[in-house]
Amino acid sequence: MFTPGPILGEFFGTLVLVVFGDGNVANLVLKDSKANGSNWVHICWGWAWAVGLGVFAANGLGSAQGDLNPVVTVAKTLAGTYGSWGEAFGIIIAQMCGGFCGAVVVWLAYLDHWKGSDPSAQLGVFCTAPNKSEKDRSLPCCFLTEAIATFFLVTLIMCVFSEGVATKAGFTPGVGTFLVAGIIYGLGAALGGPTGYALNPARDLSPRIAHFVLPIPGKRDSDWAYSWVPVVGPLVGAVCAYFFCHACGIM
Repeated sequence: MFTPGPILGEFFGTLVLVVFGDGNVANLVLKDSKANGSNWVHICWGWAWAVGLGVFAANGLGSAQGDLNPVVTVAKTLAGTYGSWGEAFGIIIAQMCGGFCGAVVVWLAYLDHWKGSDPSAQLGVFCTAPNKSEKDRSLPCCFLTEAIATFFLVTLIMCVFSEGVATKAGFTPGVGTFLVAGIIYGLGAALGGPTGYALNPARDLSPRIAHFVLPIPGKRDSDWAYSWVPVVGPLVGAVCAYFFCHACGIM
C-alpha cells in the first residue's frame, strides 16, 4: 500500500493536472470530440482548473507544497523550502512520472478519436508549440516568452503565499490554491499566445515522451527540436524569480 506523502502527492497531483489539462486540449482539437472547435478561453479555463485540482489532489495525498512543477520545486529548494537537493530530486522525478502517466490516461480516454485527427493537433494535446510553422518560428523568442511567463508564475505564487498576503489576510485553507488557478488563467490570457504557455517541464516534456512512445495512428514526430524551450525557458524564469523574490524579502 502506498503511504500518503510528498512523493505520492506530487505524482498524483501532477497526473491530475495533465489529465484535466491535456484532456481539455483533446476535447478541443480531436476529431468528433464534443468541444471540437472551441476557443482559447476554453483552454485558459481548463488549465486553470487543472492546476487547482492538481494542487488539491497533491495536498490531499500528502504533499503540503503541491508544486506539480519541477521549476517551482527548484525555486523553492533555492529558498530552503526542501531539506536537500536529494529530496527535491525525488519530488521532481515523481512530478515527471505523474505527467507521463497523466498523458497516457488522456490517450486512453480519447482512444477512439486519434484516428483521423490532424497529426499536429494530436501532438498539441500532449505538449506546446508556437502557432507558426517550424521554419517561421523563432526559438529564442519562444524561450524568452516561456522565461517571462514562468518568472511571473513563480513570483506571483510566492507573493500569494507570502507573509504580506496570506498571513496578514488570514487565508482559510484552499484560498491560495484558487488564487494560483487564477494566476494560470491570467498567464494564459496575457502571455499564452506565442508558445501555449508550458511553464512546466512535467506538463510538457513528460507528455511529449508519452506521445513519442504511444501507438497513436497517423502521428507525426514529437517536435524534439523545440522540446528544450519548454524546459530551459521555465527553469531560467523560475531561477530569476527566486533571485528577485529573495532580494525583495518574499522568500
